[in-house]
Amino acid sequence: MPPTFQLEIVTPEKTVYSGEVERLRAPGTEGGFGVLAGHHPMLAALAIGQMVFSEQEQGPQSVAISGGFAEVQRDRVTVLAETAEFAQEIDVTRAEVARDRARERLARKRDQQVDEARARLALVRAINRLRTGG
Repeated sequence: MPPTFQLEIVTPEKTVYSGEVERLRAPGTEGGFGVLAGHHPMLAALAIGQMVFSEQEQGPQSVAISGGFAEVQRDRVTVLAETAEFAQEIDVTRAEVARDRARERLARKRDQQVDEARARLALVRAINRLRTGG
């Protein structure tokens, strides 16, 4: 059996996951990165994207995250994420509605007072949720 490390995924609302995993792949703001047991300690800023980890004797699990930080230690990784949703928990219909609403806001930005940065961020988050859950 490959060595494992403790993974904790925490949002402001709750602990989303806590368990032993063999590997982790995460979307860093400077590019994606992978972690195995014994990884050199580091702190990384996380981008909006899909995080994938593998538990022993189980397939990979995907989590849509909306930014945050990852603290990597040799035997533990703590992910502090703004939001985190497992692929199977994502309401695809709701994510499609959010994507369409964000696209509409961006399309009419010249007509009304639209916070373009906020609308783009909402669009990126919705697309990430659809890629992860769909």
